[in-house]
Amino acid sequence: MKVIRRATHAGSWYTGNSTKLNDELDKYLGNANLDQYNHIRAIIGPHAGFRYCGPTGAYAYKAINTTGIKRVFILGPSHHVYLNGCAISRASKCETPLGHLQVDVETVSKLSKTDLFKQLTIEEEEDEHSLEMHMPWVAKTFDVNHIKVVPIMVGQLPDNKGHVYGELLRPYLEDEENFFVISSDFCHWGQRFSYQYYDKTKGAIHESIKSLDRLGMEAIESLDPDTFTAYLKKFKNTICGRNPILLLLHCVKKSELKHKMEFVDYSQSSECEDMEDSSVSYASGILYIE
Repeated sequence: MKVIRRATHAGSWYTGNSTKLNDELDKYLGNANLDQYNHIRAIIGPHAGFRYCGPTGAYAYKAINTTGIKRVFILGPSHHVYLNGCAISRASKCETPLGHLQVDVETVSKLSKTDLFKQLTIEEEEDEHSLEMHMPWVAKTFDVNHIKVVPIMVGQLPDNKGHVYGELLRPYLEDEENFFVISSDFCHWGQRFSYQYYDKTKGAIHESIKSLDRLGMEAIESLDPDTFTAYLKKFKNTICGRNPILLLLHCVKKSELKHKMEFVDYSQSSECEDMEDSSVSYASGILYIE
């Protein structure tokens, strides 16, 4: 039976009007001063409401040369369902205001047979915004008639699970017909997030947050999952997509290809000046073959 994953956040987190959404994404892309990257294999991009993170997210998508890409893996964290490991989609199509995205049910079936993936209920899928917020971008960037998607929700990766999933997904990352989208916001700062790390030597609170996030980006750019894990352990930075990012780093570590990660844009939803303020940070990163 064919199941359509509805765009449940359209009309709230972003406009459900196709013309207005297309124009909005065009504006963000037009303002992103970045050339396309050759041999790009993956991006890291934010998943907040487009009015907050759209300008930064556009940098990641502006960098993509879509030539030859047939399949897009979308990896996002679970905000509502506790997961030990990863979960795969049961949908056959994903709705967006810019056209339905076809799910690669053959690849989903192949991954499911490994017994490493839980299968989400359609309600669990539709509750999760981290995957959905990238689907309009994918529909905008790629040809919806010639692209298929593989949505994967990434939960906790205890023990050696990061290595296991990294080895499993490595061949897909190395295949030039595949592309990976890693969904993550960066620091969630403020009382409402129970996180208020502040290094006063950096200046204002928002400058401290920026410095903290930059250290995290440098750890990711090292392409070493242990370095990123050590950073998270030391600073406890509230990077919600840390597990999808770690999974990507494990894929890269297993690969014999020479990858490079580069962050190309960064922003904050607001500039925190005192301890009563709050903000969420956004970053766009590019993974490519040197």
